[in-house]
Amino acid sequence: MNKAINIGIDQGAREEIGQGLSRLLADTYTLYLQTHNFHWNVKGPFFQQLHVLFEEHYVELAEAVDEIAERIRALGILSPGTYQEFSKLSSIEEVSGDISAEEMISRLVDSHETVVRTAREALEVAQEASDESSASLIGDRLVVHEKTAWMLRSHLQD
Repeated sequence: MNKAINIGIDQGAREEIGQGLSRLLADTYTLYLQTHNFHWNVKGPFFQQLHVLFEEHYVELAEAVDEIAERIRALGILSPGTYQEFSKLSSIEEVSGDISAEEMISRLVDSHETVVRTAREALEVAQEASDESSASLIGDRLVVHEKTAWMLRSHLQD
């Protein structure tokens, strides 16, 4: 038996919110992978500080991925969950190769700001549908990514 979803948000709006959350999920997961990659491969005089910092960030991102995916499912939408789906949905530019710690930080600033822009688009759709649950989750993600971008950017300033 399939029980219809009746949470006060029509199917069309739930699908549109789910699309925005799916893009946010893809960006978040791609940023998680990028941050984890940098955690493993950072080197230089600030290795220990950055290694620990990047670990704090990817652990937080791993929890966020789960929260976003679960919200998508609560809306009755299938959550993307493969590399192929994420690569199609994500706006984050992937990075590979041997790059400096400073370049890693700069790329992470760009990626966090990309997530912020994606989240703002999704927030607008959630607010239009009076989906306070999605809007609250997205708002919380905005705070994290804006603060993280600022803190990382501070590493690049003299």
